[in-house]
Amino acid sequence: MKIAAGKFKAQCLKLMDDVQKGRQTVVITKRGKPVAKLVPADGAPERSIFGFLQGQARIVGDIVSPTGVEWEAER
Repeated sequence: MKIAAGKFKAQCLKLMDDVQKGRQTVVITKRGKPVAKLVPADGAPERSIFGFLQGQARIVGDIVSPTGVEWEAER
């Protein structure tokens, strides 16, 4: 997103909140040329691998009992 310096000055606090929430970068221009960049301070939020896919799958039936398929052992 690009924004003129005058508009940035008027909307600075709102834009800072938007950058933090939306994880987006704002390029501030002066006379149409980029002069500064507003970026999120801490990079992408870290996510734990535990529970990452919670709620993404559904267990149907018994996951412990045999499937009914008989396998022959190789000799």
